[in-house]
Amino acid sequence: MRILIVSQYFWPENFRINDLAGELAGRGHSVTVLTGLPSYPGGEVFAEYESDPPRFRKFRGADVIRVPLIPRGKSRVQVALNFVSFALSAMIVGAWRLRGRQFDAVFVFAPSPITVGLPGVILGKLKKTPVVLWVLDQWPETLQAVGAVKSRMILRGVGSFVSFIYRRCSVILGQSRGFVSQIRRYSGPHPVVEYFPNWSDVASDFERVDAAPEVPALPGVLTVLFAGNIGDAQDFPAILDAAEIMKDRDDVRWIVVGDGHKASWVAGEVQRRGLTGRMSLLGRFPLERMPSFFKSADALLVSLRPDPVFALTIPGKVQSYLAAGRPLVGMMDGEGAELIASSDAGLVCSAGDAKGLAAILVKLAETPATERALMGARAKRLYEGEFERDRQISRLEAMFSSLGASSQP
Repeated sequence: MRILIVSQYFWPENFRINDLAGELAGRGHSVTVLTGLPSYPGGEVFAEYESDPPRFRKFRGADVIRVPLIPRGKSRVQVALNFVSFALSAMIVGAWRLRGRQFDAVFVFAPSPITVGLPGVILGKLKKTPVVLWVLDQWPETLQAVGAVKSRMILRGVGSFVSFIYRRCSVILGQSRGFVSQIRRYSGPHPVVEYFPNWSDVASDFERVDAAPEVPALPGVLTVLFAGNIGDAQDFPAILDAAEIMKDRDDVRWIVVGDGHKASWVAGEVQRRGLTGRMSLLGRFPLERMPSFFKSADALLVSLRPDPVFALTIPGKVQSYLAAGRPLVGMMDGEGAELIASSDAGLVCSAGDAKGLAAILVKLAETPATERALMGARAKRLYEGEFERDRQISRLEAMFSSLGASSQP
């Protein structure tokens, strides 16, 4: 099949869409990725890309076509310009660079922003091709939840824009079951809406990798690892409050691997609160290094701010954590928390509950290592039963095939 993937983010940025594109190409499909210049999360175009752009025109057999955009930057204004510039550039420059190419399906990867959906549906119209949209973030609700937009008029306008995009797709996939009902509020009865969760974007046999040398072993100390984006949604103020509550305990340490626009603020707070000896901020690492960090951890932390829209969300890192076979520690509400608790794959507390997070970490530190290993084994079984990568991608492949066949004259 001929598949066009539209994604604002792509390799060398670390997103699950990289794995999907490479796997589809590896299965014999003709895959083209329309994307922008890589600048997430640091804000500037990656130096390795600028030094040798031709090196980034192919990824595991997939063609990569890049369009210009305004780099992400650090301020909210720059981020907004980044979103808008990609959407416009992908519609105009992207359509020109894709002229003469035909596709059987257009797949839009939409973590955030939803503006990526606009070039997806425009290109679907131009190419007379069905569009599949994978929604991993709810707009406009997320904008309101993180305080990015407070005007009700603007939020209503964004909602109308979301509805415009949704109603022009053939299939919309929601990353959680809660997303499906939310999507239908905007899509109406027109497209097919289905639950389609993430899988682990860290492909590795976790038992065969070596522990990360950046995390020296400390026997008798519970190593709690947070991996991923350091932003507003992850509620680092509450994480820091929990670490401060526990800073006199020598049997728990915090490791943060990742980057984001709140990273410098978190670093300042670690120093201000006297947590330097308790919380280590290691920065961003390539995706292929993550198994070694998971191997170094005794528990893996996932958190979301208290808000109804986040209660519908299962963060993508949850699947990677489950696949690693380590106990999960969740500070969040809703579907993600229930997933961890119902499977007994770890411990959870309410979103924003710093005291609750401290309490479950104390409990986990005092839990025998054998019991923690059983939690990790249950996490791995849950992943293999519900989120396993090859099965998920095969399901998507079958969907593309069905859509391609139905669109033929």
